Amino acid sequence: MPPAPVARGKILRAFAELLTDSGERAATLDAVAARAGVSKGGLLYHFPSKDALAEGLAAHLRELTEADVAVMRAAPAGPVDYLLRTSTATDGDFEVVYLAVSRLAQGAYPHARAALDDAHDAWVEAVAEEVGDPTVARAVVLLSDGLYARTALGAGGPRVTDDDIDALVDLVGVLAAARRG
Repeated sequence: MPPAPVARGKILRAFAELLTDSGERAATLDAVAARAGVSKGGLLYHFPSKDALAEGLAAHLRELTEADVAVMRAAPAGPVDYLLRTSTATDGDFEVVYLAVSRLAQGAYPHARAALDDAHDAWVEAVAEEVGDPTVARAVVLLSDGLYARTALGAGGPRVTDDDIDALVDLVGVLAAARRG
């Protein structure tokens, strides 16, 4: 698939940033065009409505998820280690888009909820391939969600360290082994 046009990518990034910075109501077409540095006509060429823009962002999340899962499956230490270690990242393109789609899912955008569910299912499937148990895999993804939420919300208390992640990965191994037998 050829890469998306530069303007389209800038528009999606601007929309995602407005959603995460100011919320859905502030992410008007005019505000998105201004933030992306394109004319409103240029925005409308790519996304003829706010619904189309929201659908485009959900589709972009699916693309990012597919790439993330490919990296996850190829990670030297395995999907569990990769997922838990990357769960504390909050400022990359994936994280901004994920959070923005989460904001859309809280409103009138069912395709946003579906994109989040698809990401969750893809992570569970990749982890299940490693641990051999769908329940343990789901628990790992939910643990990942908790690590992300704690980091993204700036929760007080000690930060999650590499040693903490090492211990969690080891715990998942013990849990998976116990479930196998």
